[in-house]
Amino acid sequence: MSAPEKERTQASVGDLLGDVTRDLSTLMRKEVELAKAELREEASQAGKAGGMFGGAGLAGFLAILFVSFAAWWGLSNVMDQGWAALIVAVVWGVVAAGLFVNARNELRRARAVLPRTKQTAREMPGALRGR
Repeated sequence: MSAPEKERTQASVGDLLGDVTRDLSTLMRKEVELAKAELREEASQAGKAGGMFGGAGLAGFLAILFVSFAAWWGLSNVMDQGWAALIVAVVWGVVAAGLFVNARNELRRARAVLPRTKQTAREMPGALRGR
């Protein structure tokens, strides 16, 4: 047996518990540091992705705008400009209504998930205590 092993076998229970507590504290501190570093990196990546989504949204909006103008102009070759504009506006109204209904349904589903998450979070401390 080496010297550190002999010291370990002869250490008191208090010393062993102190070592375990210190090691656990160090482990928790290192885990928190790692989590912070990972969160910073993910936040940076999410920010970049958000900027790209914003640019894509703007480009998509401009594309839709110009396609709408082209459709209006094309329809105005076969009918009055006012009616052509109204047809294009009605098409976009139908698209907007469909998106609104889908968004409302998704929001209802998202709200239904939160109570389960809250309940699980309330139960965690009891589970850790062995209840």
